[in-house]
Amino acid sequence: MGAKKQPTYRFVVADSRSPRDGRFIEILGHYNPRTEPKTVVFDEEKARAWLAKGAQPTPTVRRLLAERGLVERLPVPQKK
Repeated sequence: MGAKKQPTYRFVVADSRSPRDGRFIEILGHYNPRTEPKTVVFDEEKARAWLAKGAQPTPTVRRLLAERGLVERLPVPQKK
């Protein structure tokens, strides 16, 4: 999302079989790296619920969630 050279990002829950920028299940929040301090807004209850169901966050989202204390700072799982 955003304009050229002005990125903003959404936290979404998507099926692993859907394309990267394709269909998603639910929007959990958004992230704006251009503000000072960086803006991170998300629904913690929805995030906890999806993590409890087995959702796997990307490394960047994992880091942002860890800053809020929702997930532990664990090494990123390696694909086999």
